[in-house]
Amino acid sequence: MHCAQAGKSLIKFNHCEKSIYSFSVPQCCPLCHQDVGSRKLEEAPVSISNPFTNGHQEKCSFLLRPTQGTFLREYDGRSDLHVGITNTKGVVYNYNVHGVQRDEAGWEQSLSIPLLQPNMFGLMDQWDRYLEDFSTTGTWLPHRYEEDHHNCYSYTLTFINCILTMEGREQLDKSEFTEKYVVPRTRLASKYITLYRAIEEHGFYVTDRPDRETGPA
Repeated sequence: MHCAQAGKSLIKFNHCEKSIYSFSVPQCCPLCHQDVGSRKLEEAPVSISNPFTNGHQEKCSFLLRPTQGTFLREYDGRSDLHVGITNTKGVVYNYNVHGVQRDEAGWEQSLSIPLLQPNMFGLMDQWDRYLEDFSTTGTWLPHRYEEDHHNCYSYTLTFINCILTMEGREQLDKSEFTEKYVVPRTRLASKYITLYRAIEEHGFYVTDRPDRETGPA
C-alpha cells in the first residue's frame, strides 16, 4: 500500500489522564508540555488500525470508495459511494453508465469486505471465470444503467447472490447486506476520518480515557 494513498499512520498515547492521538509521538505533551516519556507498559503508544486498504491488493472482495476523490480528503459522509468486486488479480469489476468496467487502478483507498473464506479454494479457482461470465451478460449493458434502480450496487449484490445460490446459501437483500457488512465499516471509517482530519488541522486530538471518565454521583 502506498503511503500517499493510505495516508499517514495514526498513533494513540496517554498523558495528562487523556488519550492523545497524533501522527507520531511528540517529545513533549501538547497539553502540559512535559516530557512524554512513558514509564509504564500500559502507557506505551499504540498504532490505530487504518480501515482503508489498496483494493487492487484484495482478492475476491467487495470494495467501496467515494465516486469522486478519496475518503481521507474529499468524503463528507453524504457523498455518493461507488462499489465493485475484485477478481483474484486485484482487477476491480464495477458497473456504471458506460457498462462494466475492469479497473486496474483507482481503488487504492477503499473499504474492503472479503467475500470468501480462506479455505474456499474450489470457488476461488473459478471466481475469475464466474465474474467475467456474469459481467458479459446483457443485463449489464450501458443502456440498462439506471442511477437509482440498476446501478453499481445492483451489479455487485446480484453477483454475490449468484455465488450464494451456487453454494446453497440464502440470498441477501440490499438492506440486509448493507446493515450487516457495509454499515459497520463505514462507521469505523467515519471515526477514523474525523480523527485524521482533526490531527491534520490541529496537530493532535484529545479524548477522555475510558478508565478516567467519571461515573454518576
